Amino acid sequence: MPKNTMAAVRLHEFGGPEVLRYDEVPIPALKAGEVLVRVHAVGINPPDWYLRDGMRTLPPEWRPTVPLPAIPGSDVSGVVEAVAPDVRGFSVGDAVFGMIRFPSFGESAAYAEYVAAPASDLAHKPAGIDHVRAAGAPMSGLTAWQFLIDLGHDHPNPFQALPHRPMALGPGTTVLVNGAAGGVGHFAVQLAKWKGARVIAVSSGEHESFLRGLGADTFIDYTQGRAEDQVREVDLVLDAVGGPGSDRFLRTLKRGGALYPVFVSPINAEELERLGVTTSIAQVRSNGPQLAELGRLLDVGTVRVAIDSTFPLAQARQAHERAARGHIQGKIVLTVA
Repeated sequence: MPKNTMAAVRLHEFGGPEVLRYDEVPIPALKAGEVLVRVHAVGINPPDWYLRDGMRTLPPEWRPTVPLPAIPGSDVSGVVEAVAPDVRGFSVGDAVFGMIRFPSFGESAAYAEYVAAPASDLAHKPAGIDHVRAAGAPMSGLTAWQFLIDLGHDHPNPFQALPHRPMALGPGTTVLVNGAAGGVGHFAVQLAKWKGARVIAVSSGEHESFLRGLGADTFIDYTQGRAEDQVREVDLVLDAVGGPGSDRFLRTLKRGGALYPVFVSPINAEELERLGVTTSIAQVRSNGPQLAELGRLLDVGTVRVAIDSTFPLAQARQAHERAARGHIQGKIVLTVA
């Protein structure tokens, strides 16, 4: 393949996994503030298939305009190929990882051999993990971080009038994580344990040993009984599934407790007032410095990235088909030769 072109996966139309096409496209030009990364691995995330599907899961007024063809994806790990003159802190040959330009749907362009990334979105890859695990970390890890540890930005919240304020976690705090085996969920379990909280993990029974290995104190198999019928007096619920029905977890909270649904969920304000609890949601955003903090935990093994499966970049369709089957343990990653 000529040096000015690269392989990339693009959408020429919206639809199912079959619309993902393996194309030859120009290598992106470097702009001020950017780093050109030779990609080794790409993490896939729910926004990738939301984009592929034309954002039909979002209310029409929230759907961004995405020009086609578009390269999906935001999470990469790779090696710096070139650096814009105004960039400091990164050099050619550095191993880096990051979540690129999120939440700018359709502009991240991670399903490719090269990506031009804002330097502010990147961090040095932890030496203690490989590119596959590093690519699996950014969006899921930053989502858990910004919900539970530190929001880290002052952008307006598109989901609520007030900024999200993470609850202080520590010994004596009980956190329930629903969807605990997935990308965000398995990071949330580990970060809550890192802060000293007692963690209740909710998932299907096949993931019990995995989640106990990550530090979960209590495991609930939702196929054998509803968590909201078994648990009371929880300080915080992080619902990594979210969406309609998330409000069923309100009954698990003690007065003063909080529910954080990762995906937008309609919650009755009168019910919140009656129970004396709150709910809050955030929009995850690219953040290189936060990723560097998470990277230090990854480097020493305090937090680890679980890999469900890997696929070559050319098999992005099969990776999306795997995601559609559900029951994912950790992350699905595309590898780039």
